Amino acid sequence: MDKEGVVIIYIHAYIHNTHTHTHTMELYSSIKKNEIRPRAATWMDLEISILSETQQWPQDWKTSVFIPIPKKGNAKECSNYHTIALISHAGKVMLKILQARLQQHVNCELAEVQAGFRKGRGTRDLIANIRWIMEKAREFQKNIYFCFIDYAKAFDCVHHNKLWKILKEMGIPDHLTCLLRNLYAGQEATVRTGHGTTDWFQIGKGVRQGCILSPCLFNFYAKYIMRNAGLEETQTGIKIAGRNINNLRYADDTTLMAESEEELKSLLMKVKVESEKVGLKLNIQKTKIMASGPITSWEIDGETVETVSDFIFGGSKITADGDCSHEIKRRLLLGRKVMTNLDSILKSRDITLPRKVRLVKAMVFPVVMYACESCTVKKAEHRRIDAFELWCWRRLLRVPWTARRSNQSILKEISPGISLEGMMLKLKLQYFGHLM
Repeated sequence: MDKEGVVIIYIHAYIHNTHTHTHTMELYSSIKKNEIRPRAATWMDLEISILSETQQWPQDWKTSVFIPIPKKGNAKECSNYHTIALISHAGKVMLKILQARLQQHVNCELAEVQAGFRKGRGTRDLIANIRWIMEKAREFQKNIYFCFIDYAKAFDCVHHNKLWKILKEMGIPDHLTCLLRNLYAGQEATVRTGHGTTDWFQIGKGVRQGCILSPCLFNFYAKYIMRNAGLEETQTGIKIAGRNINNLRYADDTTLMAESEEELKSLLMKVKVESEKVGLKLNIQKTKIMASGPITSWEIDGETVETVSDFIFGGSKITADGDCSHEIKRRLLLGRKVMTNLDSILKSRDITLPRKVRLVKAMVFPVVMYACESCTVKKAEHRRIDAFELWCWRRLLRVPWTARRSNQSILKEISPGISLEGMMLKLKLQYFGHLM
């Protein structure tokens, strides 16, 4: 352990918080790049902080080791990799404290339409909102227009000086902004591959990868863009129960909506202009338009914006007609794929039947049930869901459809307890309670 890794500096304002947040870290998680185990934080008295007079971070806490992980496509292309960052585990204690300090400002400043990395909110809320908005539009026979914005490398294009200015405008205390500025000043990183480690290099742009503060900081950045674009004050958008909704956001994933093509295009151009002012650029090739009414072809900066009839939003398929049957069929197909991939495990004679049943419920059924809280399930989909469940149990028992065994005998042998449909209904009721 290097010298900087064991530095203990006390700030009375943070002592209580240090105790609180170190307990939230996993004591048995993997060793990070400086080989400080999480358990060592307990030995270090759990009161790591920055000297109040200097507010300077140990250099070891400002370094990162990037490990490239290949995605699909040609492995010789750098763009076909994503990276994970190993950062100091001791430094995460301080980051937890800062996160708690920023949280109160997050709740005050961020709008309800931002669901990214916020407690009690998630993708299911955005999916439910879009589905319900489309249902209401269909009920009142109104056309609705969506623009699903994709930013090019959004988190990596954040300008640090602009970020500090935005934090000040958002009312973040100066001492917190100073701590963040000093954390970002003099950052160094290296890339570790199977052939060795590169030389250390400086990082002068983007929020820190692997840092728990990065989503929060980017949410402030996105809030600034939307506010300057006038989306919070404009009356353009979807009007429901006296409220005007023109955007939904999950971190950098932004969806604009309006009741006419002209209004939607106006919103998009405003967001584009304000985004470019702070260094973010739209990826026109991945930005999509979806409409329930007639729409013409759009061109932005010489590139055509594609119009689609369906879009994968937050992991769920949203169609222009608002019909959930397409998503249910897609989920059942994904569930079949997972079930097929488990064949080698389910064939094992060393695993008991009850354990195999629990495995299916833990790995297959959640894939099918994702975002089912807001799905409208028709009779045909009910039959498909029941058929899928029985297909899973027959495959688990290695019983072909040609075998003369009734569904009741299969269910009796499996003893699954609550059915897949029952589990979906339970999720719907839980979500109803969450909303109430």
